[in-house]
Amino acid sequence: MNLFVGRSNGIEIMDDLDCKGDVVNQTLRELEFINRTLGGNQITVDGVNALVDKTQQRPLVIIDLGCGGGDMLILLANHFKKKGVKAEFIGIDANPNIIDYAREHAHDPQVRFSTVNILSEEFRAQTFDIAIATLFFHHFSSGQLSVILKWLYSQVRTGIVINDLHRHPFAYYSIKLLTMIFSKSAMVKFDAPLSVLRGFSRKELVEILENAGIKNYALTWRWAFRWKIVICKV
Repeated sequence: MNLFVGRSNGIEIMDDLDCKGDVVNQTLRELEFINRTLGGNQITVDGVNALVDKTQQRPLVIIDLGCGGGDMLILLANHFKKKGVKAEFIGIDANPNIIDYAREHAHDPQVRFSTVNILSEEFRAQTFDIAIATLFFHHFSSGQLSVILKWLYSQVRTGIVINDLHRHPFAYYSIKLLTMIFSKSAMVKFDAPLSVLRGFSRKELVEILENAGIKNYALTWRWAFRWKIVICKV
């Protein structure tokens, strides 16, 4: 059976919204290191920059879906301070234990965190300028994503930035080997390769966006085996 023909529907340990403790904390630390080392975080920053350049809305409200340890928001907050762009940053995650970790480790007066499930009515009632999703959307089925994006498009004033995985044999076997050798987290060793299998082909992403009724977007491939999608509403 070819692992890479279609998206896996396997369940990651991180999908358990009750997971907590040292294994979660170690996982969040390692994910921050992986994204920073491989340059994955810069993909999201570049996408947000592209949207900020198109809007005169100030100050901005930027929400991070599935924010994890809050590393991306701290990076963005520091980046925009240097640019002189005023913004408020909100990190949300459905797992309260992850939000507790983010609050303890990500300290910046511009950044706040909240336990919110993006499938909830509470979330759908919110509006913001820019929504970002870094290594988050692969946790959902393609059908769910089309619905989520349709709702999300109605909630943003400026646009959406998606940074997620390209399902590819090299990416899968590389991360499997690297985590086997270097990771101290059982969750990372299990979830990281499975995340790649839950990643996307270009065709699948185009179909998801089309089913969501979204047409004004730019889809590009980035190292290391990432897709960057910038959806512009302005």
